[in-house]
Amino acid sequence: MSSIAAPARRRVLADLVARPAARSRAFAVDAALVLAGTALVALLAKVSFFIGPIPITGQTLGVIVVGAALGARRGAASLTTYLLVGLAGLPVFAGPVAGPGYVLSPSFGFILGFIPAAFVAGWFAERAWDRKPWLAFVGFAAASVIPFLIGVPYLALILATVGGATVTLASALDAGVWPFIVPGLIKAAFAALLVPTAWALVRAVDRRTR
Repeated sequence: MSSIAAPARRRVLADLVARPAARSRAFAVDAALVLAGTALVALLAKVSFFIGPIPITGQTLGVIVVGAALGARRGAASLTTYLLVGLAGLPVFAGPVAGPGYVLSPSFGFILGFIPAAFVAGWFAERAWDRKPWLAFVGFAAASVIPFLIGVPYLALILATVGGATVTLASALDAGVWPFIVPGLIKAAFAALLVPTAWALVRAVDRRTR
């Protein structure tokens, strides 16, 4: 009776760029990478404009890049940290509002969805899908869908219960899906060019330093 082996985890960009000198430093390196990923998403969140209850932001691009660069677990940890520091009151979300009350924001469901999205982007990267642009685009586009699976139902719930609006499937899609398809594809395509380019640069530097 034969068994099918699971695909081996491959190194991601962070494994090449930040190599701890000893096991004792591995946790510190991982923590620094997680915080750096959180900072990147927070920075890109400020690149935003509101077209309704949900803004178009650079967050999704940050989520994809952080997940791919750090790997599944560190990427998810980075976006979990992002969520927690925002709920703690630091202004890391799009717009000036933060703190515990943000759970009543229509866009909070998308923030929740960033965590599994980063994990999925990292999962693809750990299987070397981030080395070639066309494969990276497929993986990153798939990861970009995940926040909508959580965010749109949450959006409808908040608008109906907190906002008192009458929410239909059509109105939820109009508010939380259709305006974001083209920007989402553009961000996935940009990430699919950026990450393989980073791989090429890291490999070139690595060859020169040997």
